[in-house]
Amino acid sequence: MELTSRSLLYTMIAVAVVCVGLTLWQWPRFAKKGPLAWLGRIGSILATQLSIVAALGLVVNANFQFYGSWHELLGLYDDAPGAVAKWGDGEAGPAGDPSKGLVQPAGAEGLDKVHGLPKGAPDKAGKVESVRIVGKTTKAVDPAYVYLPPQYFQKQYERQRFPVIVAISGYPGGHYLLAQHLRVTQTAGDLIAKGKMQPTIIVMLRPTIAPPRDTQCVDVPGGPQAETFFASDLPTALKEHYRVGHDPGGWGVLGYSSGGSCALQLTMRHPRTYTSAAALSPDYKVTSDPTTGNLFGDDKDRAKRKREHDLMWRLAHLPAPQVSVLIGTSREGEKNYPAAKEFLNAVKPPMKAESIILDQGSHNFATWRRELPAALQWMSRQLTFPQDVVGTS
Repeated sequence: MELTSRSLLYTMIAVAVVCVGLTLWQWPRFAKKGPLAWLGRIGSILATQLSIVAALGLVVNANFQFYGSWHELLGLYDDAPGAVAKWGDGEAGPAGDPSKGLVQPAGAEGLDKVHGLPKGAPDKAGKVESVRIVGKTTKAVDPAYVYLPPQYFQKQYERQRFPVIVAISGYPGGHYLLAQHLRVTQTAGDLIAKGKMQPTIIVMLRPTIAPPRDTQCVDVPGGPQAETFFASDLPTALKEHYRVGHDPGGWGVLGYSSGGSCALQLTMRHPRTYTSAAALSPDYKVTSDPTTGNLFGDDKDRAKRKREHDLMWRLAHLPAPQVSVLIGTSREGEKNYPAAKEFLNAVKPPMKAESIILDQGSHNFATWRRELPAALQWMSRQLTFPQDVVGTS
């Protein structure tokens, strides 16, 4: 049974219920003296606790989609980075075969469990696709949801290219959380329908290309090349498959938590790819921890790599990029409010910065959903609707 299947979830819940029932039924026998009674008590407690914890874990994972498969949960990958498709050696599965294109159809990947997705004709309601992005340079394969607005399917727009928002989830979450809990698609669709946001393609991804490792949108020496994937491979794949703008002015990144950190890093480090970033509750520098492993290597350039991923250092020592950023935070409830103020105060021209500051809000989806409509409308104002049409370079 698949890790996210309902059959496994219901089976584990049934096992937990049976274990509790058996423990209650057999407990009088275990109340006797002797080693067998002691072993019975210990065994029944362990079985009951383990089954309950496993059932709760499956319920949480089914709701938040932290891990989509047993391989992700156990980290059973044959090579680093995880989910790598090697070109031409015959080892890649169908989803990693570049001969089928850099954007390939995928299974539901949880999309069938998302509430409030567009229903009806695509030219009236829009459409959300579940795909896998194949990295032309990195060879990485990453699942994604792609929201196509109604205008994408309408005749008057049939040769028109569209602006793009790359939406990145926090870690260890994934694109499912962007759709189900942050409600990116539903919010954007409503804003577009009301004329408060220009028609925009939104690509929803997780921040790591090597789960369960947290790659933090960093090119790891000798390891996953996450930064290259997001800064180069992803735009290349989308431009090949969809009618998207080719100019950086039509590209932005939005994210929450570690996805917000990625949004800032990608935009400030790659202003020729992305010109705007909306970061909700981000960090302002990349650090290694047990979930990331060694992100910067151990050679003589380690300190340089680490320093250049510190955005405060970049603002103080490097020319400011010509980009626009939006920071979302809360005065009470968010630990990063002081860091947000420091970052915003350090921004200098030609870089521009604005903020969404709530009086109170914790590091959770309830807070980010409050910030999302304003963040999407802000980004829509930053992005240039492409003037080039299909058939032009």
